[in-house]
Amino acid sequence: MVNPGKKKIAKGRALLLILSLGWTLGFGGADCASQEEREIKSLSTEEIESYLSGDGMGLAKAAELNHYPGPRHVLDWAEKLRLAEKQLARTKEIYQAMHQEAVALGKLIVEKERMLNGLFVDRKIDKTQLDSLVSEIAKFQGNLRATHLTAHLQMKEVLSPEQIAAYDALRGYVSTREQEPRHH
Repeated sequence: MVNPGKKKIAKGRALLLILSLGWTLGFGGADCASQEEREIKSLSTEEIESYLSGDGMGLAKAAELNHYPGPRHVLDWAEKLRLAEKQLARTKEIYQAMHQEAVALGKLIVEKERMLNGLFVDRKIDKTQLDSLVSEIAKFQGNLRATHLTAHLQMKEVLSPEQIAAYDALRGYVSTREQEPRHH
């Protein structure tokens, strides 16, 4: 008769073997191997470019997918949305302020990521530096997201409900759900 405890240990070892084989074969860490030549290991070239150019990077999805249009796309479709002069001017204002702030924050994020990477490269990082840099990066990332979301929030005040519906259709967000807030 097989001891149930030994059977569990054997199953556990088999699972560990399978997981370690998966890791070795590329189901876990192998994707990092292609990233070791990056200037900043934690950021791809595309991510760096997006941060430095103030791109949205999907940071405002909570707004965008809930009928709060983004100023960049509103400007792209100004004619189709039939923006009045005042609406166009305000949209440009919102976009410029958002873009300026996003670029500044993006530069800070890239700079701090570069510093963090450098400390690891030079083997000079300690727990205090690590905590400080990671906290700063997280703060800047949060501020960047808030910057993009705020611009969407502001756009909701600029456009009419009909223009928002047209925007959603142009973006492919046709939904059967009502655009009004849910009441509980």
